[in-house]
Amino acid sequence: MFQLTRSVTWQALQGLQQQTADDRIRDYFAADPKRFEKMSLRVGGLFLDYSKQPVSEAVLAKLIELADHSALVQRRAQMFSGDIINVTENRPVLHTALRNLGEGPLMVDGQDVMPEIQRTREQIRAFSEAVRSGAWTGFDGQRIRDVVNIGIGGSDLGPNMACRALLKHRHPELNFHFVSNVDGAHIQKVLSRLDPATTLFIVSTKTFSTQETLLNAHTARRWFLDNAGPEADVGAHFIAASTNKAAAMEFGIREENVFEFWAWVGGRYSMWSSIGLPIALAIGFEGFMAMIEGAYEMDQHFLSAPTAANMPVLMALIGIWHINFQGAETQAIVPYDQALHQLPAFLQQLDMESNGKSVDIFGRPVDYKTGPIVWGQTGSNGQHAFFQLLHQGTRYVPIDFIASLKPEPGMEDHHFALLTNMLAQANAFMEGSAEGGELDPYSCPGNRPSSTLLLDELTPKNLGALIALYEHKVFVQGVIWNINSFDQWGVQLGKRIAGEISERLDAHSQDFDASTQGLLALVRGHFVSSGDPSGGDPSSGDPSGGEEKA
Repeated sequence: MFQLTRSVTWQALQGLQQQTADDRIRDYFAADPKRFEKMSLRVGGLFLDYSKQPVSEAVLAKLIELADHSALVQRRAQMFSGDIINVTENRPVLHTALRNLGEGPLMVDGQDVMPEIQRTREQIRAFSEAVRSGAWTGFDGQRIRDVVNIGIGGSDLGPNMACRALLKHRHPELNFHFVSNVDGAHIQKVLSRLDPATTLFIVSTKTFSTQETLLNAHTARRWFLDNAGPEADVGAHFIAASTNKAAAMEFGIREENVFEFWAWVGGRYSMWSSIGLPIALAIGFEGFMAMIEGAYEMDQHFLSAPTAANMPVLMALIGIWHINFQGAETQAIVPYDQALHQLPAFLQQLDMESNGKSVDIFGRPVDYKTGPIVWGQTGSNGQHAFFQLLHQGTRYVPIDFIASLKPEPGMEDHHFALLTNMLAQANAFMEGSAEGGELDPYSCPGNRPSSTLLLDELTPKNLGALIALYEHKVFVQGVIWNINSFDQWGVQLGKRIAGEISERLDAHSQDFDASTQGLLALVRGHFVSSGDPSGGDPSSGDPSGGEEKA
């Protein structure tokens, strides 16, 4: 039985960690003037510099060997060809098929899935063009002016992030809102400033059974019927992205307005499917296809580039060096671009839901660290918040700096300051304090690792490539750790327990632990004393939601 930590390459890397423990990154530059050239590469509109990482040539060679000795080549081919690699759910993993621009078939269970994908693309194109042009109207003939996406997790984070990132490409007469939180105050805030006659709701839920999304959707439907008048037509204002057409139609959505996708699309990888409909509405179908084109370009690079020049693989290997050999517990994502302020939250779900696993694909406990805690925010704000800990604290935190090179017209001085601040921080993390000397107790020690990702410009195509880059990075790490990056049993557990508490709130609350029983009693007492007609039953459709305008 193969055990990763007993492999020759793994043990060699452990030895190299001990040998290089006292190395300083700046000394690597002094020893090799061409280090930046050797440890940077370009894919389309993305440029990666990983030369400020604590990786010697010997370490990098062994990391590459680790990838080459893993099941990466086999699993990668299986993923792209539609084989079942989500072994616990017995499914293929084909988000890459959603952005496939090749002409050949792609067979899943003996059926070519590409015609279905192309039909859905055409449905997205026709609908998005109708809404954007004003041809699609509400119940009283007015054009749509506000689009509310109701979803959670992957049905929210991807479209939300992309619509914000590409705000300057947005249709000037459309506003976008994203409702995800089950906190009723948030959806009330959203609905309070909308006109039902000019609002379109997208109910985004894979199964059409997610509790939070359905609570929000029913609240929105009730608000619409209460405020739009007797002639209101739910079918003119509600559409769905879901695999469950029957449930969506029962809600009141017209059959032709259910945008289907497939069980082999994981939620956190679903923005390339009909879950990405808000993106197509915001930036147009051509912009949505440009995102797909950028992702496809990264897919092809990932498939064909050798390990030593493969951007997702290199990022994954550097992450493994940090997590498994340097003791890093977290990974900071720091975009120096306000438009990308939702990117850390998106990547947090992508990475932590995928690789937050403690057993391998055979169900055996692993004896090594897997996915990191991913966190971050925009860099210029972070400099005045958490950067102090990164510079001088006791935590070892690798950082990904991300920025676009092209400034907004008229904002060149702002953008120059933004980029120079980022470069200064990356340099300071590596160099440490320039003054004070080693005996100064208040000096910053330096030798802190970072990579820098530069986009030529924040376009739909480059954003698509960036997202695909991180998707493949996460996949590579999962393969090397021999875990399944495509299930999420921890998420399912929380959903199940929430459902059980709702169903057994009164008669069987004693089945839970004493703490849960006590807290339930407080909750139940509050709702009963406040005269809540449901008695505190969450299944009754209390208002719920969460939104921020894009």
